[in-house]
Amino acid sequence: MFFGSLPYKTKQFFFVLIKLSIVVGAFYFIYKKLATNENLDFYEFWAFLKENDSFSAKNILFLFVLTLFNWFFEILKWKTLVGYIKAISFKNALEQSLGALTASLFTPNRIGEYGSKAIYFTSSKRKQIMLLNLISNMMQMSVTVLLGCIGLWFMHSKYHIEINYFKISRALAIIAVAGAFTIFGLKQNKFRIKGFSIDKLKSFIKNVPVSIHIITFGMSVLRYLIFSFQFYYLLQLFGVNVSYYNAMVVITSMYLLASIIPSIFIFDVVIKGSVAVYLFSLVGVNEFTTLSIVTLMWLLNFVLPSVFGSYYVLNFNLPKTNDD
Repeated sequence: MFFGSLPYKTKQFFFVLIKLSIVVGAFYFIYKKLATNENLDFYEFWAFLKENDSFSAKNILFLFVLTLFNWFFEILKWKTLVGYIKAISFKNALEQSLGALTASLFTPNRIGEYGSKAIYFTSSKRKQIMLLNLISNMMQMSVTVLLGCIGLWFMHSKYHIEINYFKISRALAIIAVAGAFTIFGLKQNKFRIKGFSIDKLKSFIKNVPVSIHIITFGMSVLRYLIFSFQFYYLLQLFGVNVSYYNAMVVITSMYLLASIIPSIFIFDVVIKGSVAVYLFSLVGVNEFTTLSIVTLMWLLNFVLPSVFGSYYVLNFNLPKTNDD
């Protein structure tokens, strides 16, 4: 209400200030994560990369190509999902995906992505856009859980990971209780998500064509295969002698465990690093190598795209009210 009552020029000033704050905040966050990382000294990390002959121009280019394909399928997935309510170009999908990444980089669990993508559309479509983004994330998480459970099973069978069954039982009990309350709430239809009742939410998901669900799930699988192979390729560049099978067992387990641990996205790279250090130590990979690879994966797949995304944030304009 207050913002709407301001003069046009004042609103434009605040709008520009908000966009600048998002970009500055994202870059400051990136700087802090690199310069003040207690687990990995950036200067030592950078010196190691420069001295490592494996990081030739050819190999670096290949890593960039993998990043490009990773985000290509993410953008194409978003274009496909949004096409359910409104046809958009690949360029529009690219702008929305990278802009939302930049804006959500330092928000808890990337929750800011929902609002960031929704703001590209008129108010009448924003709730649907947030639900489509939820479907997109659910698809990617489903692939992570499915492949991660398989990997973790093989990991436990081969390396006999020590498991605290008491803590797991306690966690499962909490989930069971929460699930029971959720099911009761669903039956009573008391839960609402951003103005959507659970019945409307289920109806919306069911109304999305099966073909779109299949295509987006397939793209989620392709993305997973690409960035997991990128992790394996980095292991090879760092001189780690491990087979693709053994590496994938650890990588899929790592992504599963890192995904289910509740975290603020600001510390996501730290959590993945901690999980990765433990799991890869079982196959003889030292801590410095593991943390270096996790950092490079973060730089390639989050930092680099968010740098390009900052351009779209700075050039963002609110949609016209008559946009259909």
